[in-house]
Amino acid sequence: MTEIITISLENEMDLVLAHKKSMKAAEKLGLTIATQTTFATAVSEVARTVIDYTNNGLLNIYIDGTIPRFNLMAQIIFSSEARLTKSDEGFYYAQKLVPEFEMSTSGTDHLITMRIGLPRFLKLDQLKINLLKAFFEKEEPINAYEQIKHKNSVLHKITGEQEIEIKREREINEKKNEFISIASHEIKTPITVIKAYAQMLKMMRSECSNKANEIIDRLNGQTNKLSYLANQLMDVSKVENGKLQYNFESTKINQFVGEVLSVLKHVYPGNELEWSNCEETEVNLDKLRMEQVLTNLIGNASKYSAPNSAIKITGTVAQEQIIIAVIDKGIGMSAENMERIFEKFYRNKEITDSHPGLGMGLYITSKIINDHGGKIWVESEQGKGSAFHFTIPLFTPAKN
Repeated sequence: MTEIITISLENEMDLVLAHKKSMKAAEKLGLTIATQTTFATAVSEVARTVIDYTNNGLLNIYIDGTIPRFNLMAQIIFSSEARLTKSDEGFYYAQKLVPEFEMSTSGTDHLITMRIGLPRFLKLDQLKINLLKAFFEKEEPINAYEQIKHKNSVLHKITGEQEIEIKREREINEKKNEFISIASHEIKTPITVIKAYAQMLKMMRSECSNKANEIIDRLNGQTNKLSYLANQLMDVSKVENGKLQYNFESTKINQFVGEVLSVLKHVYPGNELEWSNCEETEVNLDKLRMEQVLTNLIGNASKYSAPNSAIKITGTVAQEQIIIAVIDKGIGMSAENMERIFEKFYRNKEITDSHPGLGMGLYITSKIINDHGGKIWVESEQGKGSAFHFTIPLFTPAKN
């Protein structure tokens, strides 16, 4: 059985298409005008009745059978709660016109099949049937309505495919986030144990050789890195699931940044951190999360800068917000990398081997800034350094 024509039966305009397409199929097969008219009229009568009851009908025209006996067959499928029988007017007349008429019903689903035998002298074979199918696939629309209908069908198909793809991508992301969440929690437990043993070893430094102390320091450093990565994985999972929690409070910006930098100077002793107090103002922020933002930005600046180079942190109050910038004189980045730098897991291919990382820090940073009602962006030039800017709205006391 080879399908050669498909028409949805939605309104009266589709009756014209059903009649003309049925007529054309019979004509292309070489049937007489009387047979063409008989078949097309039977199809139209059934289609008219279906459209009277519903707008979800579907007409399919097939070539059915095998050499040397073939049939021209029309099937109309539709759903309706009405109790339809062969005695309904359109169905009754169609039965008088075609030699084979079948109707089956299952609940609200209905199927009507009509067949007429094709003469053997037509010498029909699969090649001719395929050519007929190709003809209707390439045939120009017979009127403006069919042209619009075809375009809508194409758009509907594309939309359906996009929805399926979006759903599939959403399911993959959900599974990935679930895995990240579970994995990060599972990883944290052994890391905590290893870190505890590393701290115990540090307390016994006096009992160890210089070589052993060097190994202990490296063990402790690598354990801290693992702990940091596990925390980032957990944050990514929380961001994706909308579970990143905040404790906002009014905070004086100079005091806050100063306290954070006093700690980070010991974390990144290889770079000079420069901060000049800006105009004192208050902002509404989560101190822990904003400390995470500064740690990520300054950590990146240190990673991609030469040893002993300065990293400047500036603050400017303008337009009801404070703009903080972290400026380095490191390797910089291209315009392409600047566009994608805040994407989840994005890594510049040019530095993947030389600078380790998972591409999570800036993604989490951007989400934290957005959740604070601010914006983040980067300005950079390869070989000359980068400047990451972010804004935080100024604190506005609640009105009584």
